[in-house]
Amino acid sequence: MLRFWRSLARYERVLIILFALTVPFVHAQVSGDGIGYYAYARSLLIDHNLQFAGDWNDPKNELLYVYLDGHIIPNPITKTGHLPNYWSVGPAMMWTPFLVAAHWTVLGLDGLGWHIPADGHSWPYLVAMAGATTLYGFAGLFLSYRLARRYVEERWAFMAILGIWLGTSLPAYIYVQPSLSHAHSAFCSSLFFWYWLRTGSSRTKRQWMILGLISGLMIDVRFDSIVLLLAPFLESLSAYAVAWRARQTAPDLLRRLSYSNALSAIGVLVAFLPTLITRQIIFGNPFRFGMYTSQPWNWTSPAFVAVLFSTSHGLLVFAPILALALIGLFLLCRSEYPEAKIYLTVTLAFYCLISFFPWWHSTPGLGNRYFISLTPLFVIGVAVTFSDAVRIWGDVRAATWRLGTITALLVAWNLGLVYQWSTLLLSNRTEVHWDEVLYNQFRVVPGQLLKDLGERFLPERTTKVH
Repeated sequence: MLRFWRSLARYERVLIILFALTVPFVHAQVSGDGIGYYAYARSLLIDHNLQFAGDWNDPKNELLYVYLDGHIIPNPITKTGHLPNYWSVGPAMMWTPFLVAAHWTVLGLDGLGWHIPADGHSWPYLVAMAGATTLYGFAGLFLSYRLARRYVEERWAFMAILGIWLGTSLPAYIYVQPSLSHAHSAFCSSLFFWYWLRTGSSRTKRQWMILGLISGLMIDVRFDSIVLLLAPFLESLSAYAVAWRARQTAPDLLRRLSYSNALSAIGVLVAFLPTLITRQIIFGNPFRFGMYTSQPWNWTSPAFVAVLFSTSHGLLVFAPILALALIGLFLLCRSEYPEAKIYLTVTLAFYCLISFFPWWHSTPGLGNRYFISLTPLFVIGVAVTFSDAVRIWGDVRAATWRLGTITALLVAWNLGLVYQWSTLLLSNRTEVHWDEVLYNQFRVVPGQLLKDLGERFLPERTTKVH
């Protein structure tokens, strides 16, 4: 451990220290969509099936009816007799090692007379689940930092990490609602891009297979992350063009490339098998994805403007720092890095997908939580924008202070919104009224937040009765 710590760069050590300081703010709870995600792990671990009969509170109310587009919609029992759980199985897969350790610990402690319920609902399981989510979220940020370091100096990558970490909706899903899939998605996409870039054009057959396995897990976590596979696809298209031109002098090049791509596709399929198997068990069809596939998509009226600028769920309205990320991705395209245009293409393709999605607004999320899957690309974009700003101001020290101030203000503003959202001061289902948001941000949040922090971290005072 000491050797690992010494091998880290200065800013990497600071990131780890900051992460440790944020851990006490984690809420170990299962709520909202997290009930569906967590049900896979708890049901298999405790009940050894996928019936979900023993899951959170009243599973029939939680799974038989879902809230979509402002309405409670029936979600009927499947033809295989299962409660319909159409949430993805990926988060449960990633929680499982931690939950198994918690389960063994609970069983061992019960043998010593502790009497902690070994039902998947008691505090050791929730702490294990939330702790795992928090670790995955930070690991994704750490990998994103290393990605950004490829393009900019350490200080700009570090400031970009702080901006995306605390200036977007990501902290809501690392600390407040850890039972959702978004922190896992940020980790998987960061691992995907980090490994894809690290192995590069000299990728071996084994590395192609590993890349496929990472890709499959990423899709297990969130199906919309399939868009990110455009990166190796576009890379392979370019490689095929080179191989075709060289077919006379290097006839084996096309065959080797095809074989490598086939290995990667096999890796994707193998990693995606848990999703196909659970869908077969629950719905009687491996390609049945519940009501999401039965709702009409916005093919004729995509929400291109609303996705970015809706006053209730607009991406840039609730996370303005992401405007700097988009600028940075465009700026990077001017560089000599061949992957820059791929980053921008993936981002635009993902944006188009969400615009066509029936529930593009991600209700009841904060802002537009779907875009958390693009965390590593946003970190790179912000870092590049910060680095390029030095050319405008000319002085590194002045640029650092100015950009640091801007980042701090955006972070403070965003954390206020996260607090409003977590305490229901900010509506997460209906239209957001910004006059109320502004009033709460400056008049309600400071006092109420200090009170809540005091109750959470300071020991209760007891008064003596004489």
